[in-house]
Amino acid sequence: MYAISKKSKYALRALFELARRYHQGPVLIAELSKHQRIPKKFLELILLELRNQGMLGSKKGKGGGYFLARAPSTISLGEIIRALDGSLAPVPCVSQTAYRTCEECEDEATCGIRVVMQEVRDTTAEILDRENLADMLRREERLEQRRSKVPVYAI
Repeated sequence: MYAISKKSKYALRALFELARRYHQGPVLIAELSKHQRIPKKFLELILLELRNQGMLGSKKGKGGGYFLARAPSTISLGEIIRALDGSLAPVPCVSQTAYRTCEECEDEATCGIRVVMQEVRDTTAEILDRENLADMLRREERLEQRRSKVPVYAI
């Protein structure tokens, strides 16, 4: 089954944390690492890559760290995952960015697997490109509100 890489999952968690703190200034790598339980060295590489992609900014020295370079509403989950993992396609023959013919395929034009996997790719891309960091924050808030409204029956 198709799954995002651990690198992308860590990136989503780190960027989500930076989205929570969007107007609070730069956040130290050590703080992000500790708060999100991401290995610091791995996080450094991820943040550097995301900075090079234009999603993050950084400031050196006292009061330094990383911050979102753009508003959370302008950074889609699809953009984040593609920046680190490349294609969203579950098989190479349906990738829009890294197309390759499947070695075992006899006729791509009539391949039933390809048709279904293309639909999976299209649906996945549509969802991930529609959802952004601000949407994730709103979803979390709604879930927390629902949980806080659940009655607790204790004796």
